[in-house]
Amino acid sequence: MTEREKTDETLSSIRDYIRLCYSQMMQYKVYLGHGHINPVDEARQLVLAAVYLPWNTDDALLDGKLLVSEKQRILAFIDRRVSQREPLPYIINEAWFMQLPFYVDTRVLIPRSPISQLIEQQFSPFLRPGPVARILDLCTGSGCIGIATAYAFDTSTVDLADISGEALEVAKLNVEKHEMQEQVHLIKSDLFSNVSEKYDLIVSNPPYVDREDLASMPDEYQHEPALALGSGPDGLDICKDILAQANDYLTEDGLLVVEVGNSEIHLMQQYPQVPFTWVDLAEGGNGVFAISAQDLKQHRALFQKV
Repeated sequence: MTEREKTDETLSSIRDYIRLCYSQMMQYKVYLGHGHINPVDEARQLVLAAVYLPWNTDDALLDGKLLVSEKQRILAFIDRRVSQREPLPYIINEAWFMQLPFYVDTRVLIPRSPISQLIEQQFSPFLRPGPVARILDLCTGSGCIGIATAYAFDTSTVDLADISGEALEVAKLNVEKHEMQEQVHLIKSDLFSNVSEKYDLIVSNPPYVDREDLASMPDEYQHEPALALGSGPDGLDICKDILAQANDYLTEDGLLVVEVGNSEIHLMQQYPQVPFTWVDLAEGGNGVFAISAQDLKQHRALFQKV
């Protein structure tokens, strides 16, 4: 019997198990980076999810006594989080992005992109004024960016494209969850290979982790699909392909927005003459740039050399 299993005789309430989970997370120094920045909040959500209660359950219920089966489920969740280092969203199959819930599992990255800050502003001031007919979320994963963008531009058609059929299965669940089947469509595509439309806005959070950062990432990231993380020695293999091709799929006054995280330094060093607009992310995050269709066209030969 493990130490956690022995607690079954001494702990009885939801509050007791939140405290236990918090203590275990602190003792074993779990990494927080997939939703919460406060371990108390994460412990609360994990325990409540284990007994099928929402994260914002009234505190008055936290002293309720637990069934043996509920205790066992909580302990199993704690073990997955602390011993196996699974990120919380994979354990509870839910992540929040822009105050919207999304289904997630290990087929997709856990939503956390700072592009959310641009979506909230409808990509102002970078996107030209006027109607937005079509939007493409390239390398969509769970579909969170595209679906959130569909909420922001509720008269636009939004396409979600990804090379991974498994990722698109998750994205399809989220399209249905948000009842957006009429507005949001799925495309299985290796970048633009199966894309045929032109878009006013292309948004992408592609794989961008460079080799050095990939090797030093905490254990929690090992549960995420490798296909969605690394992209060559400098993290830019896929980004360079996007830059070389995107102009063919943008309207004349269209906009490309891409997240490259810490690999922004590599991009700036390799293309000092390209007028990337690096977004000031007031709520945190880095490495998101915007570039117009016209600038992509002007520098297309440069991108295609690499």
